[in-house]
Amino acid sequence: MTDDVLFLSGDQVTRLLSLDAAIASQRAAFTALGADAADLPGKIMHPSRFDDSVVFAYVSRLSADTGAVAKIGSVNPGNAASGLPTIHAVITVLDPVTGRLVAVMDGTQITTLRTAAASAVAIDALSTPDSADLALLGSGTQALAHARAVARVREVKSVRLWSPTARNRSSAAERLAAELSLPVQAVGTAQEAVTGASLVAACTLSTTPVVRGEWLAPGATVVTVGSFAPGRREVDAEVLRRAASVVVDDPVTAAAHAGPVVDALSEGLLAHEDLVGLGAVLTGQSFPRSGPGDIVYYNSVGLGIQDAAAAWAVVEAARKVGL
Repeated sequence: MTDDVLFLSGDQVTRLLSLDAAIASQRAAFTALGADAADLPGKIMHPSRFDDSVVFAYVSRLSADTGAVAKIGSVNPGNAASGLPTIHAVITVLDPVTGRLVAVMDGTQITTLRTAAASAVAIDALSTPDSADLALLGSGTQALAHARAVARVREVKSVRLWSPTARNRSSAAERLAAELSLPVQAVGTAQEAVTGASLVAACTLSTTPVVRGEWLAPGATVVTVGSFAPGRREVDAEVLRRAASVVVDDPVTAAAHAGPVVDALSEGLLAHEDLVGLGAVLTGQSFPRSGPGDIVYYNSVGLGIQDAAAAWAVVEAARKVGL
């Protein structure tokens, strides 16, 4: 190892971390978590007193041969109106033996890639093998990333996309159709997108439900990534009520941060022991689906271990190409 510190831009991160590599990194992250083989301190999510932004900080370590990784960033919902990512972050990577600084990299691209990749891992583990019709709620960076990632683990045959602004959803649908060579339809309501879909991915920052349980088809798998704080909820209580299993990235973290889960626990709809960790599914400790007609809900709030796995995948790729 040289004494040089890697400084990697978002473009460099994207070139170094392929979608398949990102998915592999997230599978490794949740498998380690399920085996209780990773360090995962509690994360910080702090709503600003000045505006609707949220500052966050994660620290974690994936394994003995990969050092600690820290990410600090901000969620700024207003960025969407300007066509900017709503999440910006920076990641630092430390040596596993000495603790010295190994790399500083753009955390925005890492967050986008690892979030969508983790959803793909969840869909691969939780959905039926023949799930092929995707309802996509959202038209921003994360929604587009989810469509690409889901298409890597399922043979998606069609996508129905909704977001509140007609111009944005039409533009996103055209872009995805060209990229994925699939029929992608921009629809006028969330209900139209969700009804009949076997896969539902909500990638919004909504504080009110955009997915309602009464719309869900038997066998549907629902994934949300925007319900990362108690004040944000992309699904209504009926989704959790109809779900055969509520799967989360980490039960302890979800109980404190995931809006729909926090609500369900406080209202007695769920008990803490009802929450199933994705790592437990990947390691064969839990089997959330008992039959093809079950509805399964996966709520992701994001974990530092995801960043650790993705960041080290980037470092290793950079070393291979001599950066």
